[in-house]
Amino acid sequence: MSSELHVDVSGGIAVLTLNRPAQQNAVTPTMAAELSAALQRCDLEDAIRAVVVTGTPPAFCAGADLSHRVGDVSATIDPPPWQVRKPVIAAVNGHAVGIGLALALQCDLRYMARDAVYGLNQVRRGVMADGYAHWTLPRLVGMANAADIMLTGRTFDGEEAKAMGLANSCLLAGEVLPTALSVAHDIASGSAPLPVALSKRLLWEGIGMSSTMVGQLETDLNQHVAKSIDGGEAMAAFRDRRQPNWTGSISSEWPAWDVHTERERPSLD
Repeated sequence: MSSELHVDVSGGIAVLTLNRPAQQNAVTPTMAAELSAALQRCDLEDAIRAVVVTGTPPAFCAGADLSHRVGDVSATIDPPPWQVRKPVIAAVNGHAVGIGLALALQCDLRYMARDAVYGLNQVRRGVMADGYAHWTLPRLVGMANAADIMLTGRTFDGEEAKAMGLANSCLLAGEVLPTALSVAHDIASGSAPLPVALSKRLLWEGIGMSSTMVGQLETDLNQHVAKSIDGGEAMAAFRDRRQPNWTGSISSEWPAWDVHTERERPSLD
């Protein structure tokens, strides 16, 4: 357990807590490095089925710690949450601005506090929004809403975040983390890890592909999944009329082709 990032792994869930409450969890190079290491661990360890990223109250993340003069520390997080082969859920339990909001945008699901302040306000400080925000935000809320948020640098609350489609749910601050944990436990206990991981990757990458390519990938990847450990377990559980017991391994059963690096129709042999 470090001073700037708390990592707790239990019951298949990894909870990564930004922990600089006196600075509203502003990001430093140390925090970015520790978050990178934790996300890499989450990607590689099969025992981890889902990830929750949150902040020590009262904030989620107030942006970069400008005293360090490090620029875009969120873009140095490696792997970014969308590349982790487990669902990454942002439990945005308080204010999230600048890099703090950009980090939440990199996650797969976002549960956000109703009365907190959100924004990408960098243009009001003479710089551009960063942390891949120009890539993630239009995908989530559309071009018009993204332009409104990024060109004005204005702030908004959780209700507006939900209305735009940025938040999956808008909740009281105290309900954000429990809700995110409930979703994480539902994924960890109910969903087969390999198809979840492949579906997540295809969701992120598929927007830039043709419908023909996406359809072919769904076919090819499903054929790969059918040959996996949990593909066999799914058939056995259906035959025996019982709940499946998922024991497959993402790390050892991941196909050689990766949608992040390969754009042509893959060969999964």
